[in-house]
Amino acid sequence: MPSPAQFRSHQSVRDSPRTAVLHLSGSREGFAEARDFTHRTLDGWSLEHCADDALTVVTELAANAVLHALPDPPEEAGDVRLRLSLRRSHLVCAVTDPSDALPVYPHAGDPLLEHGRGLHMIEALSEHWGWTRRSPVGKTVWAMLPTRTHA
Repeated sequence: MPSPAQFRSHQSVRDSPRTAVLHLSGSREGFAEARDFTHRTLDGWSLEHCADDALTVVTELAANAVLHALPDPPEEAGDVRLRLSLRRSHLVCAVTDPSDALPVYPHAGDPLLEHGRGLHMIEALSEHWGWTRRSPVGKTVWAMLPTRTHA
């Protein structure tokens, strides 16, 4: 089975065979690269059955980081990182950004709101999700997706 590392560009890092990291830009190309990186990494880990949910979660996490944590316009080399980690029975999708602002989980009952649905989707697709403060600044927002198929 090929290692996900052989698919990575110069902007990605292999921490271990079970962890893959990609530095994201704040552009549309960056979102496409994050989705492509996720898809290829999951293929390398034989997790194709998790791809749809993982791609949705990664897209939402990356979009939230770029839209709410980077300056406007975003810097080309903004400090936003996507980390995919394979654990025993979970895939952890995590995005780290330089903002101390906590994720906002909207409680409004309007299902037609244009913004604010991302964390609801992440919650629906993951077994667990949350955020962790980074030192000295920033945060990581993460989601744990099950990797076992239900027979």
